[in-house]
Amino acid sequence: MHSSKTVSHDEWIAARLALLDKEKRHMREGDALAAERRALPWVKVEKAYAFDTANGPKSLSELFDGRSQLIVHHLMYAPEWSAACPGCTFQAEHIDGPATHLDRHDVRIVAVSRAPLDKLMAYKARMGWRFEWVSAGDGGFSYDFGVAFTDDDVAKGRIDYNFGTIVTDARYVDRDLPGVSVFYQDAAGEVFHTYSTYARGLDALLGANHYLDLTPEGRNDSAYPNWPRRRDEYEPAAPSSQG
Repeated sequence: MHSSKTVSHDEWIAARLALLDKEKRHMREGDALAAERRALPWVKVEKAYAFDTANGPKSLSELFDGRSQLIVHHLMYAPEWSAACPGCTFQAEHIDGPATHLDRHDVRIVAVSRAPLDKLMAYKARMGWRFEWVSAGDGGFSYDFGVAFTDDDVAKGRIDYNFGTIVTDARYVDRDLPGVSVFYQDAAGEVFHTYSTYARGLDALLGANHYLDLTPEGRNDSAYPNWPRRRDEYEPAAPSSQG
């Protein structure tokens, strides 16, 4: 780990204030970017999508469950897999906490994967999650919203991911990839696609990463191979030396 120099309290305050000024500028830029995101034009969803859920078949409109805004986490769980990918599992760990609060803010969060419902429910129970997780099967939803690709695409080593900004990066040439899509439903029941983000765009939703950003060591990925893992696959934590 990089070791910083040791200074007096007054010197530390001066350095911290200089960084605080940059942090505030960054925050204001983030506020402006969020406003631009909200101002994006919408696309009316014309297709009829069907999902297999714990409460029977549902349409995209029904996933809103009475709210006007819907956030869909596209979690990587291909039909032939025995478990969701570790990275998407890490992403899913950040859903339940906010979901209860957003539910009272006219926002519904659900997860969608291509794996069959019985696999999703078994994995959900294993992880202890509460959020609604539904299966899109191999229908058009995951393909249309840029997170599923054909065998031919993968065989050619070329996909159209993140709006075509990622096409041949070997890390992303796969049948299933992660993403988040946002939808709005008006009073007439019409549904609109308002936003999607992929790849590093998902990092903003990963609170654990941003906690690490506050620490001296930071994310330091090279020192923690195979991190993150599924919560039940970590080695037992070492005993605290502080007693």
